[in-house]
This record gives sequence, C-alpha cells and structure tokens, in this order.
Amino acid sequence: MEHNIVRLAGRLAGEPELRTLPSGDELCVCRISVARDKVRVLPSGRRSSSVDVVDLAAWSARSRRAMAGWRTGDEVAVEGALRRRFYRAGERTLSRVEVEVSSCRMVRRAATG
Repeated sequence: MEHNIVRLAGRLAGEPELRTLPSGDELCVCRISVARDKVRVLPSGRRSSSVDVVDLAAWSARSRRAMAGWRTGDEVAVEGALRRRFYRAGERTLSRVEVEVSSCRMVRRAATG
C-alpha cells in the first residue's frame, strides 16, 4: 500500500510569500525548520541538534490565508504531500522537493523582542 502523507512541526524560517503565477493561480510559499531527532554532543560538551529546512507550498485558499498570517519564528504544524517540482532556469531544467500543504495551523506565536 502506498501513501504520500507528510506531517511536520517546526519553526517558520522566513516570512511567507504570496505569489500570483502568470496563469492567475495563487499560492503561498515559505520554509520551516524542523529539528532532527538525534542530538549531538560537541567536544565542548554543548549539545547540538541539526535541522532540516523544508519548502512549503499552499494552493488552497484556506491554507494560503492561514500561512500568510505566520511570522518568522512561529511554531507551526502542517500536513500535506511530498511533491517534486520541475522548472526552467535559463537553459537548464531544475527540480526541487516541497510539501504541498493540505492543512496547517499555528502552534505558538514567536516571542517578539
């Protein structure tokens, strides 16, 4: 049985960006930073955990509105599907992997300084 279901919880790594494509379609894109499970102990004795930065793309109006209200550092949770997108950059065809968001929510607003 095959499934393409992704669930992530992490911190927003940058401000969301609303885009309108030449086709007229709208989407909201952003990135979240998700800590890896493994914690490393550095030679100094300090503990360090690595993170993965994951691209998100929301196409539905509901998800776009929710993501547009997020701010850098907010803790968020998303669910969606993994997608590989191809695009042209000059004469080259490139690809990137992103999560196409089907539902999302803010878990905790980032502290303001």
